[in-house]
This record gives sequence, C-alpha cells and structure tokens, in this order.
Amino acid sequence: MRITIFGTGYVGLVTGACLAHSGNHVVCVDIDSDKIARLTRGEIPIYEPGLETLVHESVASGRLRFTTDAAQAVAHGTLQFIAVGTPPDEDGSADLKYVLKVAETIGQHMDDYRLVITKSTVPVGTSDKVREQLRQAVAERGVDIPFDVASNPEFLKEGAAIDDFMKPDRVVVGVDNERAADHLRALYAPFNRQHDRTIVMDIRSAELTKYAANIMLATKISLMNELSQVADRLDADIEQVRRAIGADHRIGYSFIYPGCGFGGSCFPKDVRALAHTAKTIGYDTEIINAVERVNNRQKTVMFDKLEAHFGDLRGKTIALWGLAFKPNTDDMREAPSCTLMEALWEAGASVRAFDPEAMDETRRMYGERPDLLLCHDAEDAADGADALVLVTEWHIFRTPDFAELARRMKQPVLIDGRNIYKPSYVAAAGFAYYGIGRSAAAGAQRTVG
Repeated sequence: MRITIFGTGYVGLVTGACLAHSGNHVVCVDIDSDKIARLTRGEIPIYEPGLETLVHESVASGRLRFTTDAAQAVAHGTLQFIAVGTPPDEDGSADLKYVLKVAETIGQHMDDYRLVITKSTVPVGTSDKVREQLRQAVAERGVDIPFDVASNPEFLKEGAAIDDFMKPDRVVVGVDNERAADHLRALYAPFNRQHDRTIVMDIRSAELTKYAANIMLATKISLMNELSQVADRLDADIEQVRRAIGADHRIGYSFIYPGCGFGGSCFPKDVRALAHTAKTIGYDTEIINAVERVNNRQKTVMFDKLEAHFGDLRGKTIALWGLAFKPNTDDMREAPSCTLMEALWEAGASVRAFDPEAMDETRRMYGERPDLLLCHDAEDAADGADALVLVTEWHIFRTPDFAELARRMKQPVLIDGRNIYKPSYVAAAGFAYYGIGRSAAAGAQRTVG
C-alpha cells in the first residue's frame, strides 16, 4: 500500500518505520527541514529501542522516504495519516491547529480518492473538524474529489513502541463506512496473523477510546501512589500490600507500582484534555481531576523526604539517578526529575545527575548552570553527594555496589523513588533508606540494625 504520514515525531516516525517494514511504501513529511535532512542522513532524533535499525533498513530498501514537499506527499499515498503534535493550551485543551492545517493541505493537493486518518491523540469530535476542513479546501478548488475520514489512535508505550506496533493488543479503527474499514483492515492484516485484533467502531468512540485507555492506566498509578501515602502514615509497607492485591486477577500487577509520579507526553496531557472536554459539555470529572492532583503531589514526595531528613537543604549536593520520565526513552516532558531538580535549586541545593539517554535533553532544557553537573556515569554522580535519589528505574541502576557508594558519598542517604531496592540490604551498607510508602520496611531494618 502507498502511505503518507504527516509528522515525523514519535508517533509518525514509529508508524512510518513499522508500516514500511511490513512491505508498504511510506513517505513521511514534515515542515521541519532540519529534521528531514537529519532523517535522510540516517540520524534519528529520538531514542526508542529498535527504531534506528528499522528506519535504516526501510530507507535502504526504498520503502521509506522523507520529504518537506507536501504536494508530493499527498500525491503519493491513498492513505494519509495525520500524526502531528497536539500541544496543550493553558486551559488543558488540545491545540488542533497543526491537525487542521494538515487536513487543509491534503484538501488543497489531492487529485483522487484519499482516506485521511487521524493518528494523533485528539479530542472527541476532531474528525468532524478534519472532514469539514477537507470539504472546504476541495470546494475552494471547484472540484469534486471523494474522500473518507477515519480515526486510528495509537497505543504505543515509549521504550516498547516497536513491539507495541508489531504485536498490538488491539487495533482501534473508527470509521463511518465499509470502504474506509476495508482499507484499514488490509493495512493492519500483517499484524493480525494469529487472530484479528482489529476493533472497528464509530469515529467518536475511537477518539474517546484513546483517552479512556490512558486515563484508566493513569488512575491506577495515582490510586496506588495515594495508597502509598496512607501506608507511610500508618507504618505499613506498600510493597507487601501491592503483592497481595495484585494476586487478585481482577486487579493484576500492571500499573500498580508506587513511585514518584508519572510524566511523559501522553498521560498528563490526556488527563487534562479529557477533563477539559468534559467541562465544555457541563460535566465535572471528579475522579479524572483527582488523578492529576494526586500525581502533581506525588512528584514532590522525593523532595519532601530529603527536606524531612536534612531540614535545611542549602549547600547540600544531591545525586540523581535517572532523568527521563521512564526507562528506555530520552523524553523528559513532565518528568518527576524536573520537579525535583527545580525544587532543590529553589532550596539552595546543587545536583549531580546521570541518565543513560536523557543527558542531551537535560542540557537542552536547562543549559549550563553552576548547580547542575551532568556526570559520565552513575558512580560519578554519587561522588561527594549528601544523598542519592533513584528517580528512573533504568536496569543499570538496579544492582549497585552499595558499600562502594557509601564510601563515595559524603552522607549515605538513599531516596528510592521507585521502590526497586530491598531496604534491609541497603541498610546493611550503612544507608539511611527512604522508599515510597515503605516506612514499615525502613522501620524494621532500623530496628534490626
């Protein structure tokens, strides 16, 4: 199939590479000429495991090309994907100007039937606006060209996006006629060999499904984090609680790991966007609003624990392990590390930090400053630190030599923001240990000590 994808960000690039890998001929178009030049040279602007290899193979085979020429891109593909950004406005609503501009561009250049598919995460009703933008653009040319509009939301986890696309749990397709449905069934047939995972529904339901999925997961995280706060105050161990409730198959273990809050480009934005949409129709989403409030509060927990331990943080040096919002990405959008670093700087502390992939992004965001030192490895970050904070649970951080760390640090204090360490093991190396909702575990190891 001949496919055009507008947007070469995370969603567009992963989608293009995976569809080209399955034998389609894909053109990715972007207005950012520098990005297109980099992609043409084989430089991948984001970190995602497996993506670089997939892009290089597809480009070498001739099945994947990059361009800034919108007219050429519209002429190429019968299927036209919109995968551009929908940045949040100040009120939390999604900004659709880029989505609608692409729809206008397609309408201005198409000369035959096109199926226009919204891949970006957009509010319910966006496809109606896309359809109207296309209709107007075609009408202004004085021509009569058929087109369909569809919604095909993405469900890609950063750090596992290639597997998610190639082996999907489900493929959601929102259409209003069988012609569009048949095109999308054919497109996703290679990913449905064992059994058909395609779920066809109306367009508005497809648009809502994306938000509903992300908010359901975000709610599990915030609920578990709220329970961790209760556990801390009741001298209970949330990790023991987690293992017990996760054994119930109705609950399961996914997304019930307490920590220092969620970040990234999806969950925070989608929570706010659906709450805003509901507000515009006169409904107060009390649970969804609480998910955001709890998450914002949870991002302050690590700083609160440092402040409770030290009191005055002026002049203290704090080591951070992990800066990306999750492992296997360099994405720092709304990352807990940002909340922590900014609070530490405000309190007069300095930061030594290491992340396997997000160092360049940190430099881009914060520049050079005297209270931030980006170190070449994890051990270097801990040198001379008054405390170490585990923020992102990269595998490289999971089995450190705690005795060696204690010798390197000025004070052996550990804030475990993801509960990946065993408190008694850390305490045996001489550390004061603080986890998330683990006061009982920490208390037990202090008693034994």
